[in-house]
Amino acid sequence: MQLEAITWQRMAERLAGHLDDTPDRDGWQRVGIDGAPAADTGVLAGHLAEALRLRSRSALVVPAEGFLRPASLRFEFGREDVDSYLGGWYDTAALWREVFGPTDPGGSGRVLPDLWDPVTDRATRSPYVELPPGGVLIVHGPLLLGHWFPFDLSVHIRLSPGALARRTEESARWTVPAFARYEAETDPASAADAVVRADDPRHPAWTGLGR
Repeated sequence: MQLEAITWQRMAERLAGHLDDTPDRDGWQRVGIDGAPAADTGVLAGHLAEALRLRSRSALVVPAEGFLRPASLRFEFGREDVDSYLGGWYDTAALWREVFGPTDPGGSGRVLPDLWDPVTDRATRSPYVELPPGGVLIVHGPLLLGHWFPFDLSVHIRLSPGALARRTEESARWTVPAFARYEAETDPASAADAVVRADDPRHPAWTGLGR
């Protein structure tokens, strides 16, 4: 895999330019930025949203962590169950219904930006956000490329096993084997339109688009 050194800001500008080259002015474009929590997917999502707004494009960032399922369901088989983390922590049905469905062709554009607060373990009660036609939806977080979500553009931020273990908070290190399985079973690097290597977040490198 050939990689090019780049800054997060420049990467966002390149992604925004690609979206501008293939706009859907009557509908919406949907971007997925996939990576473990330690990969800080929100950084690129934020830069991309800003780059799009500078191009007079509306953008809405939706973190996948806002669609965690209630603790009673996440921890049904224990707090550190890898199988549950891979298949049962994130409410994919709610993402389809509240995020992707409204941005399907002919949709309403009314997107729910989050559903559940994992800290309080309660519904967030956030209001719906109107994303106008021609706007860009940016969903970021872990395990996004294994659910057939309809992304028009996808980026996988990859960490080496050592970097993943080093940058994952101690309380969450039990999830490291889950991401090893995700890499082996889903192969997100092959599924994504671009891959970013971010072992050192200050010096990312990527494959670029059209690889």
